[in-house]
Amino acid sequence: MFKTLVNIAAALALGIVILGAYVRLNDAGLGCPDWPGCYGHVGVPEAAADIVKAESHFPGKPVEPHKAWLEMIHRYFATSLGFLILALSVLAWRQRRPGTIPWLSTALVGVVIFQGMLGMWTVTLLLKPVIVSLHLIGGMTTFALLSVMALRQTKIAEGQPVSNAVKTFSLIGLIALVCQIALGAWTSTNYAALACADFPLCQGQWVPEADFEHGFHLFRELGYTADGQLLSQAALTAIHWLHRLGAASVSVILFVLGYVLMRAPGLKQFGLGIFLALGVQLAIGISLVLWQLPLPLAVMHNGGAAILLFALVAANTAVRSRPVSLIME
Repeated sequence: MFKTLVNIAAALALGIVILGAYVRLNDAGLGCPDWPGCYGHVGVPEAAADIVKAESHFPGKPVEPHKAWLEMIHRYFATSLGFLILALSVLAWRQRRPGTIPWLSTALVGVVIFQGMLGMWTVTLLLKPVIVSLHLIGGMTTFALLSVMALRQTKIAEGQPVSNAVKTFSLIGLIALVCQIALGAWTSTNYAALACADFPLCQGQWVPEADFEHGFHLFRELGYTADGQLLSQAALTAIHWLHRLGAASVSVILFVLGYVLMRAPGLKQFGLGIFLALGVQLAIGISLVLWQLPLPLAVMHNGGAAILLFALVAANTAVRSRPVSLIME
């Protein structure tokens, strides 16, 4: 039962990451102006009388049923995942079998509670970029931890010993990707994806005009600087440009890691998985710029980041579960 539930939870977490991106990119993050309900309802008010009443309680926030339903469906799935993770924690402590990792399932409960608070603050603080970015990172974290738990139910730990160098470089690759995902979250939540509309140049330059000070000031409102001025194009350019530079740097690191894993005994499949996921993600990212951010590709870019994260989590789970080789590969 534990193995089945953890696989379902990991798949559901991936779906929620993708659905969350779809909600955000459809500007439906405030489809419901309150939390956890929607205009005071468990569902979305659709009858004419209910809409009039809802709008009287929330002046200036007209009911848009399609956006409200997107937001509520996302909440329903997220709530279901929360209960599923709670059940996993109870099972892990009751069974205490190898691979159930009770402490990790308990930590996941804490992550989900904090994630729910971030979801509430996303609405009550009106899409403040730092909150929305943390919410996206929290979703990725939940998926990654569930992936570890699911992978530990397989025979991924079996195999030949690997060197400490391979273990260390695998961890470096994972940390680099996490940093890049954080940059991607900041780019998305500040709507800076089209600040550079050309590739590989940005605004026709290799080094465009960029305002990093205002672009990366964490505690401010969406679209504004910390002192209340409109966020400049140079600030948006700084956000996009750093994300693009990060993508180039992380690609090099992951390419080398993939090569190292391909050559390590028993780890070829993990190197190949990283190569494939990285190639797809880079192709999607470049296409987003060249094709001016079509919605399906933008959603796929979030999903691609999650799949690449899974590839790195799988590689790290495999190498860190195996004994250390005394012979350098």
